[in-house]
Amino acid sequence: MTPDKRIVLTTFGTLGDLHPYLALALELQSRGHRPVIATSECHRQKVEAAGVEFHSIRPDLSFDNRELHRRLTEPKRGMERVIREFMLPVLRMTYDDLLAVVQKDRGADLLISQLLIFAAPLVAEKTGVRWVSTELQPGAFLSANDPPVLAPFPALAKLRGLGATFHRVVFRFARLIARSWGQPVRQLRRELGLRSGKDPLFEGRNSPYQVLALFSRVLGEPQADWPANTLITGFPFYDENDSGLAPELAKFLDEGEPPIVFTLGSSAVRDAHSFYLESVATHK
Repeated sequence: MTPDKRIVLTTFGTLGDLHPYLALALELQSRGHRPVIATSECHRQKVEAAGVEFHSIRPDLSFDNRELHRRLTEPKRGMERVIREFMLPVLRMTYDDLLAVVQKDRGADLLISQLLIFAAPLVAEKTGVRWVSTELQPGAFLSANDPPVLAPFPALAKLRGLGATFHRVVFRFARLIARSWGQPVRQLRRELGLRSGKDPLFEGRNSPYQVLALFSRVLGEPQADWPANTLITGFPFYDENDSGLAPELAKFLDEGEPPIVFTLGSSAVRDAHSFYLESVATHK
């Protein structure tokens, strides 16, 4: 890509959903491009402090409310609530906000989106802007060849040995259950004069041009039932300037064999339950 391209990166969620795109934005910036991060207003200060242009899109949802956070991260129905209660009811607003930033100035040269930005495929199709979608973990691909453990059905982990055919049926059933969730997207597509498209919660969120898998091959190798245009990039690391290690921790890491670290993401860390107690018990 030639320098001086205006590239819009759009995401929603906690810091774990922001930092990968902030890392990409900073790398694009170092190569002479003009990245813009379009996300919730609550992330403005962090994005602008990093020296990246910010554009606010709705919804603006902060996870500081502990009870709300617990409700949205609850394993069985948390993701359903995020999608059906927060993302899709304001879909038209998200579309309008994202359309504005894509069309700003002379228009964006590229749009890069996270899976919860259901307006991104619509904006790309309506404006013709080149579009790249992303996934942050292998489980998001719902591969029958390398099946993830679905949060609502943890018992399925014991059935991995039943193979790809069994899991294709399971994932097809999951898609049928969730099909009604995407009705607001299909309604907005009709209002915009767009074709019906693929299921917006599954195949429809993947760009037909490029899907970036923003994780390491250590977590997951490409599978035959992933989108054919998927590229595993490795983790895009974003390190804050004040995130140095304490001397005691640095000394521990420098001595002996490298430790295996189990930790919590930017969402679960706010509601750890018994994670730390069980971790200490395991160490003993």
